Amino acid sequence: MEMGSINWIVVGATALAVGVLAFIIGMWAQRRGDRVRLEDAESRSVQILEEARRETQLLKKTAAIESREEWFRAKAKFDEEIWNAKQEVERKEQAVVEKQGALKRKGDQLQGREKEMQRLEKKLDTGSRDLEAREGKLEEILTEQNKKLEQISGLTAEAARDELLKNLEDDARAQAAIGARRIREEAERSAERQAQRIISIAIQRLAAEQSVESTVTVVTLPSEEMKGRIIGREGRNIRAFESTTGVDVVIDDTPEAVLLSGYDPVRREVARQALEKLITDGRIHPGRIEEVVERARREVEREIRETGERAALDMGVHGLHADLVRNLGSLKYRTSFGQNVLMHSMEVASLAAMMGAELGVNTALAVRSGLLHDIGKAVDHEVEGPHAIIGMELARRCNEREEVCRAIGAHHGEIECDSVVAALVQAADAISGARPGARRETLEAYVKRLEKLESLVKAFAGVDKCFAIQAGREIRIMVQQKQVNDDEAAELASAVAIKIEKELQYPGQIKVLVIRETRAVEYAR
Repeated sequence: MEMGSINWIVVGATALAVGVLAFIIGMWAQRRGDRVRLEDAESRSVQILEEARRETQLLKKTAAIESREEWFRAKAKFDEEIWNAKQEVERKEQAVVEKQGALKRKGDQLQGREKEMQRLEKKLDTGSRDLEAREGKLEEILTEQNKKLEQISGLTAEAARDELLKNLEDDARAQAAIGARRIREEAERSAERQAQRIISIAIQRLAAEQSVESTVTVVTLPSEEMKGRIIGREGRNIRAFESTTGVDVVIDDTPEAVLLSGYDPVRREVARQALEKLITDGRIHPGRIEEVVERARREVEREIRETGERAALDMGVHGLHADLVRNLGSLKYRTSFGQNVLMHSMEVASLAAMMGAELGVNTALAVRSGLLHDIGKAVDHEVEGPHAIIGMELARRCNEREEVCRAIGAHHGEIECDSVVAALVQAADAISGARPGARRETLEAYVKRLEKLESLVKAFAGVDKCFAIQAGREIRIMVQQKQVNDDEAAELASAVAIKIEKELQYPGQIKVLVIRETRAVEYAR
């Protein structure tokens, strides 16, 4: 047991000795490695320091070279600026020298002019004294001459001056009349050519009907026996019909026809449709008459509105007030000198639009104004006054544009024509009414109109004879040669035209032609 313990002790001591030895060897090896690495590090640090020293010297040399170059560049730039400044100073010095020379020359010139002015002032003073002396002599001479002229003529200076002024005034008036006539003739020729071109283009593009509608409403009957049924027992049927429709029924000897007479064209149309329905139905008595008339009134009212809407749509006019649409449709049953007013309004709208397009005017506004220009005729039998003014007020109540309202009111001259659109509507209305076949009137009214036209012209001073020709569309005036000269003849024509426009109602336009004839008669003996 003791031997085993000793062995173990020996083994442990041996192992311990081996471990200590290994530890010592390891420490020695580590120290040797550290010393090698330290030597390597020292050698590398020496190399790095040497390289840093070399790079530092190189940088110092480079910096020195660059700073020297920068200094040379700055010096060159400074030298250049100094040279430029020196050149600028030299130029300015040269300019100053030149200005001094110029000022000196101007000073010399001014001195010379001053001397010249002094000489001229002395001369002018001398001339003024001479002129004053001459003026005094001239006044004396004029005074003596005026006295002699007064003695010779028997007129004072004031009377002679008044006579001279009167002669000059008469001569100026004559010259002014001649100039005014020449200017008016040139303007009329130019305006007439342009107007003829525009109107001819518009008329060529418009295809309008030549036939006109009659203002008389005739209802055809199937037999003569129907007249008795219309009259009824003791006339109760015809009285009920007239009181319900507001029109007169004229039954005469015309075979198989009765005549409906009434101022309101819409009422006449209601009566016509109602009477035709009663004739077709055969049952004619007061109760039936009221029922049929009421139904015909509703149908006519619907047709009026449809007609107004269709007319506005055909002409491209939108946004019309309902009252304007209704009144526009009622113009279908209204005629003027035999011309249907609705067709006339559409014709005027087309003409105004075409002429407006030639002139560069707003065609939509021209069409609207032309279509509504006679809208007053739809209610003029209910309201007093000219239909143009009535239509203007009606359009204003319906919130139409003021330019359209004034064009409506100005198309017959009741108010001033203050826009191009109003002038176009006025011209288109005259063209539509004056074209051949557009309008007609009764023989009695035609004769009275011509007689009134001639009597109106004969009232002017200096008129010898006058003749209405071409169906009243031209009035030829013969003036007395001694009372009216050429210039006054032009003024007479203008005055006659203005009076005709104010006092006469006529379709279309009237041409006023003044003729002044000069005759020279001699006898050879």
